[in-house]
Amino acid sequence: MTDQLPLQIRSRRSHHKSRAGCQNCKKRRVKCDEKKPQCTKCVRHSIECDFASPASSASPDPTRRFRFRPSKYQSGSRTSSPSAHTEAASTSTSTAVQCDLAGSGLSGGISFADLKLYHHFVTSTYKTLADETMDRNRIWSHHVPHWGISFPSIMHLILALSALHQGHEDPASRTQSIAQADDHFTFGVRSVSAVLCLLNAENCQRIYMSAALICLVYFGRGPRRGEYLVFSDTGRSEWLVLLHGVHSILSQNRGRIFTGVLEPIPDDSIGGVSDELQVELDEHLQRIRHVQAYIMSHVMDETSRTIFDAAIKDLLSAFEEVYKIRSAGKDGICLMHLLIGWVYRLPMEMIALLEQKDRYALILFGYWSILLVYMRSSWLMQGWDAHVLHGVRTSLAEEDQTWLAWPIQVIGSTN
Repeated sequence: MTDQLPLQIRSRRSHHKSRAGCQNCKKRRVKCDEKKPQCTKCVRHSIECDFASPASSASPDPTRRFRFRPSKYQSGSRTSSPSAHTEAASTSTSTAVQCDLAGSGLSGGISFADLKLYHHFVTSTYKTLADETMDRNRIWSHHVPHWGISFPSIMHLILALSALHQGHEDPASRTQSIAQADDHFTFGVRSVSAVLCLLNAENCQRIYMSAALICLVYFGRGPRRGEYLVFSDTGRSEWLVLLHGVHSILSQNRGRIFTGVLEPIPDDSIGGVSDELQVELDEHLQRIRHVQAYIMSHVMDETSRTIFDAAIKDLLSAFEEVYKIRSAGKDGICLMHLLIGWVYRLPMEMIALLEQKDRYALILFGYWSILLVYMRSSWLMQGWDAHVLHGVRTSLAEEDQTWLAWPIQVIGSTN
């Protein structure tokens, strides 16, 4: 119809841009619903909204006092006694010289329980993460704790690692420590995931260290039923996913990561294998070569043969390097790069064979588990050797069990 009115063009709904949102939402660059006394997003993320403290909107005073948040791990907060609850409420808020971590994303400050974990890390835990004589750049004692103040993923992850270490040293508090570690680990992983898309030259070292800390926390948490580092009862392993995260970060930024304070320092104390340990090493190498002959005589596919041959040669080299370091009187955490390095270099085809419970791949992985024995002096790695070997044994057919006789003997005799 010619007299029909033209269609109306929908105009954009008018809106009002508010600048009255809370400081937390502004820092995160998200829209604040401005609900008071606490906005919805702060409640959802369990952080203290500055709407609850109107004075916080004023210009920061460098001499102001800082209020610590009460922690759910404080014993007083768990009591059901009304009088005890009143007492806890009166003591859960304390003041100290300003030391809040507002710039780190730990909005609302740091609880007493978390402050205790931070102190434990900078006084004790860091010593267990590297050979102090070789940490000349003070990576763990200085730079990582300092980075944590401005990089929330690192802060959460060092607190998680500290909690696990504290639980290891004090078994009576292990349940509580694990609960703390799990909470911080969750926030740490989320934080890393959020910044991965922003990876650049300025933050690549911090993101890499966050990824490395995630792997360390995984080890420190202890073996998990059905998870055997490279494979699991259901196929893909959780730790391998984490390791691949490290791999993806390194593949694009290796040159920018391993520079400055993270530049590797050669250890001049490492020489050859001592005469005493050479006999032991030769026994290992002979057993692995025996397995090598067995695998290469049964694997007919040329591509698979190449993959197995490279992995076996790399394992032989790893054993030799481990024994050089052991000959210098070092073990435990000093061997981490060699053990993880072998898994790190495995091609995806070999990983797939392990996930599929391929008999030859499992036997080879069983021999790699021997190296975990020499990491027992590190609290992070205790129990992993027997656990990984158990996973290999339960995944291997009965007729192939004889090929694990040597790993079983080594790991069993050193328990």
